[in-house]
Amino acid sequence: MRPLATGVVVGLDVGGTATNATVVDETGRFLVDQLVETPSCVLDGPAAALDALARSVDVVLELTGTDRSAVRAVGLDTPGPSSADGVLSAKGATNFALPAWYGFDIRTALEKRLELPVVYNNDGNAAALYAHVVHFGADAPRRSSVSAIVGTGLGGGVIESGQVVKGATGMAGELGHVHIPMQGLLAEGQTLPSCNCGFDGDVESVASLTGIVKNLLPYWLTRYPDHELAAVPIKQAAKLVRGLGERGDELARAIFEQQAMALGRLFTIAANFTDPHAYFVGGGVVEAAPDFRDWFLDRVRAHTKLREEQAKATTFALVPHLDMAGARGAALAALGPVAV
Repeated sequence: MRPLATGVVVGLDVGGTATNATVVDETGRFLVDQLVETPSCVLDGPAAALDALARSVDVVLELTGTDRSAVRAVGLDTPGPSSADGVLSAKGATNFALPAWYGFDIRTALEKRLELPVVYNNDGNAAALYAHVVHFGADAPRRSSVSAIVGTGLGGGVIESGQVVKGATGMAGELGHVHIPMQGLLAEGQTLPSCNCGFDGDVESVASLTGIVKNLLPYWLTRYPDHELAAVPIKQAAKLVRGLGERGDELARAIFEQQAMALGRLFTIAANFTDPHAYFVGGGVVEAAPDFRDWFLDRVRAHTKLREEQAKATTFALVPHLDMAGARGAALAALGPVAV
């Protein structure tokens, strides 16, 4: 076992089917460099999920040879919406749709279950914090950044002076629901895209897998009626778009051009609101072929309108280690306030 004098923090990234866990020591060094997944059991309700989270802690501690008495705190992230302190929305949250989860204080419940301090962030904020710390290193406390993470929806996070901006109710960084100008983004005859949140014309309505399913692919198939995806059910077809985009398919590239423009317009708003040092892009595009992800990041950069001074002072980068970014960011958030 590792010496008890060395304190560690466990990070837990909770998804719909699995929880990924990691361990970081007091110097910020991660003790595991791989996915450590266990069933999350969130679809079985709070009692089963809390037991599963406790097992996740035990599994990652055993894997890293760390004694449980060395654990000083746990960092926890889940999808939102939720409060800044980990109370899930009264209407439920992503993957937490059972009525038993409505308004559930998952942070306090896990704290009682583990008898350890628990620090909560939503998953987008956790990944954003990890990207920020990895990119800036020792300068992270003196830098700011905005991250957009394209998945089923659009997650994200705002980091200021190395700290996650949560807001009064924990809803800061919900970048997917920022409205963006649609003039020049939509093609001829393309209707205003709608989001599952009820908004029309927000970033997520374009830059997300859901946006492809609901809004982008149905339109572009009318422009390419003989395309191979026309014979595939729309949800399945949407998942094939990225692979086609990697191969330069015209329809797929048109979709990703619109997504890049949406992110660029989001970052343009950020440039005039928070003026960050860096813009990070994450999601499935990070897991794509290098040529394609470089092309996509370049298109996001091209669609971000910066003043000359800003362009010289800011960088664009991809969120690293995306499958581990949530757990690692959650751990770093908990490490910050812990005195070991």
